[in-house]
Amino acid sequence: MPLWTAPFPGPELLRDGPLTGPDRPILEGYLDDARATLLNICAGLTAEQLAARPLPTSISLLGLIRHLTKVERVWLRIRAAGEDVANPYPETDSDFDGVRAEQAEAELAAYRAECRAADAAVTDVSFEHTVEVRGQVLSLRAIYVHLITEYQRHNGHADLIRESLDGVTGR
Repeated sequence: MPLWTAPFPGPELLRDGPLTGPDRPILEGYLDDARATLLNICAGLTAEQLAARPLPTSISLLGLIRHLTKVERVWLRIRAAGEDVANPYPETDSDFDGVRAEQAEAELAAYRAECRAADAAVTDVSFEHTVEVRGQVLSLRAIYVHLITEYQRHNGHADLIRESLDGVTGR
């Protein structure tokens, strides 16, 4: 039986968004690109490599996948869309600390499914819709900007981890 490796992102995430026009399609495109970048960084690695912590930090690529699964669910499904779904990693740092290589394939599938569910949850929610988070009022538009920023920060971490694992850069 061949060794499982993380797949490359599929066509559902490899789409370019517009660079002019209304905010929503632009921000959706940037979020899709950030998601695809994370999957590209992980692609081709084994479960053990995804779970490895090659740098002096508690962060692994699989931990980042788990963390961003939580981020997608909390920000888009729970906060923006008001869905009554559980936080997948409710304990502080459990998304980073509970990483097990044997769960890598399932965790990656859960991340991809969460991205689809998060997109579906906010499809009909206006960008002007607001929610209160820790005393601040944010629009769905601001939530998208927050998510893109969160991904870009963590994709930088992911780049460093990937390079330290096998020397691959520029994904």
